[in-house]
Amino acid sequence: MKRREFLQRSALAGAALGLGTMTARSAFAAADDAGAEQMRFGLVTYQWGRDWDLPTLLSNCERTGALGVELRTTHAHGVEPSLSDAQRLEVKQRFADSPVVNVGIGSNERYDNPDPAVVKAAIDATKAFIVLSHDIGTTGVKVKPDRFHENVPHEQTIEQIGRSLNELGKFADGYGQQVRLEVHGECRHLPTIKSILDVADHPSVAICWNSNPADLEGSGLEANFRLVRERFGNTLHVRELDDKQYPFARLIELLAETRYTGWVLMEASSEPSDRVAALQQQRELFDSLLAKALSK
Repeated sequence: MKRREFLQRSALAGAALGLGTMTARSAFAAADDAGAEQMRFGLVTYQWGRDWDLPTLLSNCERTGALGVELRTTHAHGVEPSLSDAQRLEVKQRFADSPVVNVGIGSNERYDNPDPAVVKAAIDATKAFIVLSHDIGTTGVKVKPDRFHENVPHEQTIEQIGRSLNELGKFADGYGQQVRLEVHGECRHLPTIKSILDVADHPSVAICWNSNPADLEGSGLEANFRLVRERFGNTLHVRELDDKQYPFARLIELLAETRYTGWVLMEASSEPSDRVAALQQQRELFDSLLAKALSK
C-alpha cells in the first residue's frame, strides 16, 4: 500500500471515531517533501489480538488506525496451513475489502535442534506457512532462531540455522515471499544474529528486529542497529512505545534516518483493560515519535 493511500485510509478510520490524524499527515507530508516513503504502524496478534477472530481483528485495527497485521499462528483468527483453498481465498478477500494490510504470518518454527529430524519437520512446516502466506496475499513468514544446546558448539548451531534459512529462502523466493528471522531467545544478541545472517545470505531471508533489552548491550543501540540494518525485512516488532526502559524515540529516528519503509508492529506484553483503546494510544504515540524524527 502506497503512502498516500495509507494516509487516506488512516483519515477515514480516524474520522469514524473522531480520532486525530494530523500528526501522521504532517509526518508523511515531510516525507513527501523528501521524496521518500516512510514506515507504517500495525499490530502483531501475539498478545493484544490473540482472542480476536478475523472480523473483530480487522474492525479493531481499522478503528485504531493500526492498518497492518502480522497473524500469529494458533490464535483466534484461525489463519493456519490447514485452511482449504476456499478458506484461503476468503481470508484474502476479507483483507482486500478492508483498509487493513495483511503484513505476514507469525510462525513459531525454529531450526536450532541438534536432531536433524526435528529440524526437517520445522523446515517442512515453515514451507507450508510460506505457501499459506502466498495464498492469502501477504508477503512473508516470521521464524525464530531460538536457542543453543548443551554439548553443541554455538558455531555449529549458527551454521545449522543459517543453512536452514537458506533452504527456506530459496523456497520462499519461488512464491514471492520473505523469511523473517525474529531476534529471539538465546540468539537475541545482535552479533549472533549477524553471524546467522552471514550464513543465511539468500536475499529472501531478512531480520525482524524485535526491540529486546539485548539491543542495548555492547556498543549500544545504534551500533547494534547498524550491524544488521542492511538485512532488515518489511517488518519489525516494538513493545509499548512509552516504555522508559527502551529508547524507542531513538529507534524511530534511526529508522527514519536509514529510510526504513516497512511496518512497525506492536507486540505488546501488558494486559490493559481495554486493548482497543491501548492500541489507539500506541498508534498515536507512534505518529508523534515519527513526526519528531522526520522534523530533525
